[in-house]
Amino acid sequence: MDVRSDDAMLGRLTPSASGFVYSHGVRTEPRLLDQYREDWIGHGIPVEVVDRAVAIQRLWGGLVLPPGPFYDGGPRYFDVGGFERSESGEWLFEVGPSRTAVPYGFMIGPEGAFGIDTGRWVPLHGTIEGWIESLSLAHDAFVYAERVTRYTGTRVETIDFTELEPIEVVAGITDRWWRGDGVLVACCSGEVEAFDAPQSRVALRFTGDLNWLANRGLP
Repeated sequence: MDVRSDDAMLGRLTPSASGFVYSHGVRTEPRLLDQYREDWIGHGIPVEVVDRAVAIQRLWGGLVLPPGPFYDGGPRYFDVGGFERSESGEWLFEVGPSRTAVPYGFMIGPEGAFGIDTGRWVPLHGTIEGWIESLSLAHDAFVYAERVTRYTGTRVETIDFTELEPIEVVAGITDRWWRGDGVLVACCSGEVEAFDAPQSRVALRFTGDLNWLANRGLP
């Protein structure tokens, strides 16, 4: 399938993220899930959850994107898989296989949030589009930033966020992005929440001429 012709998919992203998918994404023919719909409902999976899974697969199934800087790159490609219940009883479904052997699955949860599940559900972004927006930001930041500094554990607390504003388009929940004058920061806390492991907090601070960021057309 040609990513460039998929207006339904690209139209859900900012122009910059759409350009990222257009330039760097590859889409294979996705599996069709409509044929399983009645069986899933018959096994007790709520209709609204099944509808969400079918819709996600129709929009994003088969899409392969470059890896992100966290979670060992994220899903290798998008492909809706099995359903399960979180420890709090919320319905989740798999959204794609991992690139490496990580101790969690990549899932879509209530209201369409994208996250990880270890037996404990941790939403990272409010939408799958938010995850893709973050991949796009990371790709450009590594290309254009003059300096990248990595912070881990308690060192993340040394970053000064007072002059930074959140980048809302990533729909951050436990993973967020901020921007300021010549500064772009990504902070990842998903594994902290999943494993009660404060040492797993990671942040990346990009500095230098960030005019490219102003040209992304972010709201």
